[in-house]
Amino acid sequence: MPLPLRPVVIPLLLALGAQAAAATVEVRVSAVGPKGKVNVAVCDRERFLKECAYSASVAAQPGTTTVTVSNVPPGTWVVLAYQDENDNGKLDRNLIGIPSENYGFSRDAAGRFGPPKFDDAAIEVSGQTTIAAIKLH
Repeated sequence: MPLPLRPVVIPLLLALGAQAAAATVEVRVSAVGPKGKVNVAVCDRERFLKECAYSASVAAQPGTTTVTVSNVPPGTWVVLAYQDENDNGKLDRNLIGIPSENYGFSRDAAGRFGPPKFDDAAIEVSGQTTIAAIKLH
């Protein structure tokens, strides 16, 4: 006797609905130089400046480089970007901890003596595509 479809169909529809709700964040990073990669991370409040849930990278294109981050759930997020000029996979810092590679945050947020606060850089992600413009400094 075949199994009823209901126990299988409902979880499948819920999973498809969750995927449909996810958005794309198109990050337009300006002031990019010709070397390395542009790395982008999308962070929630809990993981801000730690292990961000979503990320992507592309080869640096002088001027403006667009990086697309897919499957970001709707909500409040901060987008950060940096140019990994030497392509070593990390944001290099000098001896006192100040970044030596160019970086920036959504809403061009900047902090005093450190990174900006989450709320200063936060953007709302909703719908199909959210655009975040970041200028590297």
